[in-house]
Amino acid sequence: MNSNTFRMPAAVLLATGAVALLTAPPALATGGGGAGGEGKAGAVVLRTGLDVGLLNKTVHIPLKTTLNEVNAPATAEKTALTVTLDGVEGGTPVSVLRADVATSKATADKTRAEAEVNLAKARVHVPGLPALSLIEVEKVTSKAVCEAGKQPVATSNVLGPVTALGKKVTLTAGGPTKIEVPGVGLVSLELSGTQTTSTTAAAAALRLKVSVNPLKLNVAEVEGEVVLAEAHCESPTAPDPAPSSKPDVKPQTGTGTGSGAGSAITTDANLAETGGGSLTPYVAGGALVLLAIGGGALLVTRRGRTS
Repeated sequence: MNSNTFRMPAAVLLATGAVALLTAPPALATGGGGAGGEGKAGAVVLRTGLDVGLLNKTVHIPLKTTLNEVNAPATAEKTALTVTLDGVEGGTPVSVLRADVATSKATADKTRAEAEVNLAKARVHVPGLPALSLIEVEKVTSKAVCEAGKQPVATSNVLGPVTALGKKVTLTAGGPTKIEVPGVGLVSLELSGTQTTSTTAAAAALRLKVSVNPLKLNVAEVEGEVVLAEAHCESPTAPDPAPSSKPDVKPQTGTGTGSGAGSAITTDANLAETGGGSLTPYVAGGALVLLAIGGGALLVTRRGRTS
């Protein structure tokens, strides 16, 4: 009796599940389009990567610094700029850069990223050469623009005269210009370097490779790189397209037969597909499986009663 009591609800439950499977609507997954990302931009007036070796000590002092470095959406503007390095020229601070104007600006949003640098009347010094400028420039500018859906653009200009180690320099775009002074050292200058890809842009007005041996004021050698007026950007990413909210309904065509206002209209449609969908075979198959299981359970129940 107890076994029959528990088997009957199970059979009813299976049969009920088959009916529910046939009548339940299919579940549909929906998702919205993703938002686009903002662009990126950055600018820096001066970037140094120098190594200063001292005469009376077997040590090297690194001079790695950036001036007026900004990243979108920050801005920085200064009318006079000075960076010093202590402890190399007999304890006297060294003014690495002096400029009348040094500005850097970077902005970015979901449609555009832009960076710009302006430097005017700038003089760069290295330790051991207090009276001689490594380089003097009248004006240099760099600009990078990355707009969504457009090719990025990078521009760089050196305006006015340029002097390196006390010598006037004529810069060309064909390659680096080398300035060598006996007893002082060698400077290699590269003019207006720009680079663009499909989504990025970068520009640097001047890039200097420095190798000097002043042997003055306790400085044995200075090696490294100096970059003036550097700007870069990255285009904003486009947002993902939003899915269409309209259902994909295929129109059905029909033909009418008969004459007169009371004539019957018959539709030339595939009646086998009416009310069906891509899930219909799976739903029907699942229902048949459940009905078979339910029938088996009922058969077992009846055998239990007769025994």
